[in-house]
Parts: sequence; structure tokens; C-alpha cells
Amino acid sequence: MIRNCSHAGTWYFDNASRLEKQLSDWLKVAKRLNSNVKSVIAPHAGYTYSGRTASHAYINLVPEKFKRVFILGPSHHVYMKTCGLTKLDTWETPIGNLKVDREISDTLYNTGDFVWNSKSVDEDEHSLEMQLPYIAKVAENKLSDLKIVPIMVGNLSLNLEEKYGKILAPYFDDPDNFFVISSDFCHWGERFGYTKYENQQVPIYQYIEELDKQAMSIIETGDPVQFDKYLKILKIHLWSLPNRYDISSVHYEQSSKVVQPRDSSVSYAVLAFTKLD
Repeated sequence: MIRNCSHAGTWYFDNASRLEKQLSDWLKVAKRLNSNVKSVIAPHAGYTYSGRTASHAYINLVPEKFKRVFILGPSHHVYMKTCGLTKLDTWETPIGNLKVDREISDTLYNTGDFVWNSKSVDEDEHSLEMQLPYIAKVAENKLSDLKIVPIMVGNLSLNLEEKYGKILAPYFDDPDNFFVISSDFCHWGERFGYTKYENQQVPIYQYIEELDKQAMSIIETGDPVQFDKYLKILKIHLWSLPNRYDISSVHYEQSSKVVQPRDSSVSYAVLAFTKLD
């Protein structure tokens, strides 16, 4: 029961040597925030656009410290009002496969609040897959010891966001677990149905950056209620923080600099969650 790396060859290299070199080159430039990072927010676009940004997240994953990685990503292709889990045992990448923690997945399903995804639903979704090559690369010497818990997040009510956060809180507090939150930031342009541009004293790309950094500042407060108007997947993560964590903005980029209203861009940001002593 293997989830094939269905986006390899289009969203990122399917050639193992080329992919490893690309990820290695990006990771060499990125700087680790500290050795106690517990969780990161990382982008999920094609690596041509967001791969360099993602390196600033994954340089903070120290595989020797963790037994499993929880990956939360939004559902782009299937409308869901809940969160979905995988029935597949292995998730493939060109540079090494990752084993799913079946025991944890079954335990989550038995709460009655999760559904099982079909193989086709798993393979259609890119938000989870785009995290896998980086996890495999960073954990290359510990790959056989590290398991993953992929969770696909649907369109949730505020009450369900809080409920899932509380379900995941004990896992977040477990020192054996690392959390990856898969999220892009502002999608600006007519093709995305979003062209807000209120501060016309600055270029559009600078205004987009102002919007993104306002959202990043709200995330840094750790307050899910204050963040209610932003992405649901991130609110689940804020609800899951059982103790005091320092939340730091690490890196920010845009896919392109929007100058004309007909242009478009997607923003990518990395934030890190560090448990305070």
C-alpha cells in the first residue's frame, strides 16, 4: 500500500540525483534558528517557486531528536468538512520512502473525528507531498527510524478547528514529535480572485508583503481567535499549542513582484515554533 509520488517530474525533480543536489544546495545556504525548534510552517508550491524558502524551514528539523513527523496540509481537490487520514503504509519520494505511523493514525481515527482518504485523494493532493522530499533528505541517515502522520485538513468550522487542536495538543507536547504545517500565504491576482490594493502609495508587491507580514505577526502572538480570519490549517496549529512557545518569522519570499494589476503572485513564508524552557 504505497502512495506514489504523483507530483514528481512536474512540481519537483523525479531524478533522485538532481533532486538531492537541489535540496542540498538550498539547505547549505539556510541557517538553523536553534536546535529546539518543534514545528515549522512551510510552503507547498512547486520547488521552482518555493523550494528555496522551504529550506529555511527544514534546516530546523533535527531528525535525531524525533521519532515521527506530523504533516498538516489543506485539501485543494476534495471538499471536506473534517480532517482526513491515509490508509497507505508508505509514502514514496524519489530519494527515499517514508513510513506512516499506522498506530497513531488508527488512534486518531478512533476518536470518531477523522475520515479515511482514498488512495486517489491522497495522491491528488500536493500540500502534503511537497513536504516529503525535504523530510527524506534531512532525515536521510535516520530515514528508517522516522515515521510520518499525514493529516489532510478540510473546510472546518471554528469549533472544529479548536476541537482538532485539542486532539493534537498531546501529540504536539510529546518530545518525540515534530510538526510541519503546510501553507502558502497571499495568493494575489485576478486568477486567484483577490486583488486587494488599498495602500497605493507603495508598489503592489510591497502592499502584498505588508498584508503577509501582518498575518505573520498575528501568528507570532499564538492567538487563534485573533487569527480567525486567516487560514484554517494555521488556526488548528495555534489551538494545539499546550504550553508557551516562542513563534518566530524566519523567511519570506514572493513568487514574483507584482507591479501591474494584471500580474499575480503567491507568497511563501517560514515560521518556527520553539518550546521555551
